[in-house]
Amino acid sequence: MLENAIVRLEPLQAAHAPGLAAAASGSRDSYGWTAVPTPETLEATIAQELGRTAFWPIVQIEAATDRVVGHTAYLTPRYWPDGRPLAVEIGSTWLHPDAQGTAINTAAKLLLAQHAFEALGVERLDIKTDARNARARAGILAIGWRFEGVLTSWQLSGAPGEQGLTRDTAMYAVTAAEWPEVRAHLTARLAAKSAR
Repeated sequence: MLENAIVRLEPLQAAHAPGLAAAASGSRDSYGWTAVPTPETLEATIAQELGRTAFWPIVQIEAATDRVVGHTAYLTPRYWPDGRPLAVEIGSTWLHPDAQGTAINTAAKLLLAQHAFEALGVERLDIKTDARNARARAGILAIGWRFEGVLTSWQLSGAPGEQGLTRDTAMYAVTAAEWPEVRAHLTARLAAKSAR
């Protein structure tokens, strides 16, 4: 478990299903190109995620209320030949609409990045999104990740109605050398958002 004054990040368990179902309910207008389960598909999604290897699903819980507000994950790990972690991605992130634009995303990214660089010892931390997702792309830049380019037809689309189609993927990264500056940026951004 990782936590700060804003958010608590817990490894996904089947017991989180009711909270995640509530977090996945309501208007879907703000999700855009983001794949988010519905309350009806949530239990199957949890079972699928818990059965995956090299995927560590995480539940985002608002610290002040203990309310489940969303999901994120570490995924696509890469390793040095001796088995040490080289790089990992933060992805599969979504938040209930009323948690979007709050300090929660910044606080969660700070915790995840700090753990990846300072506890796991990675050299690189990725975030990627559908290249059409202008809102997510702006958000990733705002938290300090560096844009690296667009990979054409990089993966299957998760957008509603696009099952079986590929998507172009916008890639972003932070390296271990860049982490101190990004950590300072995230800390300052979190303080500013928390003060509102």
